[in-house]
Amino acid sequence: MTSGKPIPSAGQSAAERDLVKLGRISGLFGICGWVKVFSDTSPRSNILNYSCWYLCVAGEWTEHQLVEGRAQGKGVVALLQGFQDRDQAAELVGAEIAVPRDQLPPASAGEYYWTDLVGSRVTTLEGVDLGRLESLFSTGSNDVMVVKGDRERLIPFIHGTVLEVDLIQGSISVDWDPEF
Repeated sequence: MTSGKPIPSAGQSAAERDLVKLGRISGLFGICGWVKVFSDTSPRSNILNYSCWYLCVAGEWTEHQLVEGRAQGKGVVALLQGFQDRDQAAELVGAEIAVPRDQLPPASAGEYYWTDLVGSRVTTLEGVDLGRLESLFSTGSNDVMVVKGDRERLIPFIHGTVLEVDLIQGSISVDWDPEF
C-alpha cells in the first residue's frame, strides 16, 4: 500500500469499528493517480464531502486523505494523497470506501441509512416472516429491498408498502402478499 495508515483492530468488520460504507473504487481515471468512484451516496458526489476515507484493500482498512474530487459524467473521480500515477492508484481498484458513522449527518425523520436496514427481519401485516433484508438498490423512481428467505423477493421501499421500521429491533413491517 502506497499511502495510508492502518486502522487498529483490522481484523474486525467495518460495522464493529463503526464505519459506514459509502462506495468503492471502480477503476482508474487518467495517468496522474486519479480513480473512478462508485458512490452509494445521494447525490453521488456527496461522497466528496468527506476528506478522510477509509479504504479496504485485501481485507485491511487504511486511512487516506482526499486531495481533490469532482463529478465526472454520471460518476465521480477522486485523487487521494500519496497516489501520483496510474500504477500506484491501480492498487486501490476494488477497494471499499467507508467513513466513521459520527461524520454522517443524522437521518431525517422517516429516512434511513441503507446500512442500518440491512439484516432486518421483514414481516407482513399478518406476521408472515419473508426473510432478511440483504441489500437495497435504487430504480430511479424508488428504492427496492432485496429480501431473502424461503426465496428472494424484491419489495419496493415506499410509503404504503413499508409500514414500520424498527431499527432497535431490526425489523421492517410491510403490506405485501407473501405469494408475490
